[in-house]
Amino acid sequence: MSQPKQITALDLPIPEHKDLPEEFQKYFAKCEEKLGMVPNVLTAYSQNVAQLDIFARFYNELMFGESELTPLEKEMIAVVVSSQNHCYYCLTAHGAAVREYSGDPVLGELMVMNYRAADLQPRHLAMLDFAYKLTCQPDQIIESDRQALRDAGFSDQGIWDIANVTGFYNMTNRVASATEMQPNPQYHASHRGARNS
Repeated sequence: MSQPKQITALDLPIPEHKDLPEEFQKYFAKCEEKLGMVPNVLTAYSQNVAQLDIFARFYNELMFGESELTPLEKEMIAVVVSSQNHCYYCLTAHGAAVREYSGDPVLGELMVMNYRAADLQPRHLAMLDFAYKLTCQPDQIIESDRQALRDAGFSDQGIWDIANVTGFYNMTNRVASATEMQPNPQYHASHRGARNS
């Protein structure tokens, strides 16, 4: 598949996928098979194979490794963080993921616009309030914030995972915004059908 002409506002030496080391050719082929595309963030990172390797491994462990957080919950955190940071790339990509995992395009849009307007479970509201505060006022996180998560049913390991997902997307938001990274066009239309019954 041909790469978009402009992935970022930077003139990066992005290689053709066929010119990457074999392991990344296979990884990108798996992305094409499962997603119908290679996310532009991965293509952008491919100009530095060592960074691509670390980024992909950390992302996959964080988002799909063992955790009490579900994939939907992790994507909800990604959207709330990205909403506060006004990150176009991540709102587009992770908004699509919320629509996919929830089967609810309305929830996907509410999460992008204002998570507090959504009809959320108390567990999710506590989780997202923490992610919001950690994004906007990290120096003001105190024990009562962690206790609110415990009261909502999260273990301390779960709090660790919430903090890591929140921190990761604050980092990726800043890289995407700094480079004017463009989301794949496929994200815009995906999973906008009626809620699965």
